[in-house]
Amino acid sequence: MTQLANTATTAPLRDGRPERADATPAEPVARVVLATEEDLLAVRHAVRAATLEAGFGIVDQTRVVTAASELARNAYIHGGGGTLTIEYPRRRGAKGLRLTICDEGPGIPDVDAALVDGFTTGAGLGHGLGGARRLMDDFEVRTQPGAGTTVIATRWVDR
Repeated sequence: MTQLANTATTAPLRDGRPERADATPAEPVARVVLATEEDLLAVRHAVRAATLEAGFGIVDQTRVVTAASELARNAYIHGGGGTLTIEYPRRRGAKGLRLTICDEGPGIPDVDAALVDGFTTGAGLGHGLGGARRLMDDFEVRTQPGAGTTVIATRWVDR
């Protein structure tokens, strides 16, 4: 776990490297507000459409939609709501799909523990955050006690 200057914490990306330097910044193509249970369904639909646009096969579509659903549910339940932003980053000519989920909840006191299967603060099975990380290529958690959590997860079409 890396300490950032603003006291936020960040979990390493799946491949253990910082955000890829060769990935170009992307403009948001969709934003979904997470304020109600119905918004969780809207997330699934928006991300499914984005995976089709990005050119993912059916298995990767399912992976990304599942990760988005888990992350959105966490933001809704534990963060009191939030937003999902969808982007299409590029690197070396390959297209990706980046999901950024932000909430203004209590933050995650121990990110390392939260990423371990079986860890839960609720009634779930404890596979949400760690499971979402396994489904994506790049994964980062930024959190600060009392100031919320941001999860940035990217999957690349060129895997």
